Amino acid sequence: MEPDIILNVVTTLTVLGGLLFAIFEVQNMRARRRQSAALALVRSYQTPEFSNAIVKTLNIPNGLTRKEVEGQLKGDLDGVWLLMTTWESLGILVHHREISLKLVEDFFSGPITLSWLKFQTLVEEMRRELDRETYFEWFQWLAERVMERETSLPPVPAHIEYHDWRF
Repeated sequence: MEPDIILNVVTTLTVLGGLLFAIFEVQNMRARRRQSAALALVRSYQTPEFSNAIVKTLNIPNGLTRKEVEGQLKGDLDGVWLLMTTWESLGILVHHREISLKLVEDFFSGPITLSWLKFQTLVEEMRRELDRETYFEWFQWLAERVMERETSLPPVPAHIEYHDWRF
């Protein structure tokens, strides 16, 4: 073989090897980022304030106006804002594919859908008052995605779905 053909083959193989390595590293980086996001998700929502907000939310009726929510919670809306801004943030992250909808559903499908049922009237009222349709848009989007998936694939509790899971 001629030296320039050998050199071209070696160069091509080197470039191809570099390209394959780059693809592998990008996939690795994405996997690490998803894992980091999942860990951050767990840590950030394991607070007494977050747990308290969920408990308070679950104990009020669906579809209340802002005044009715304030009455039910004796004026303390901090937990309401905490939950709605949390769901809003998660909606954005899911939409931008920073975290998967499946992961969010595994953690929070019940609280997200129940929160939307509780606060939909409140959100719609706020949108009218502020003349801002985008108010808590990602919270609504996320809740609707979760509810859509649950309509076509009813949620199966982990202890049932994975009862045969082994190490």
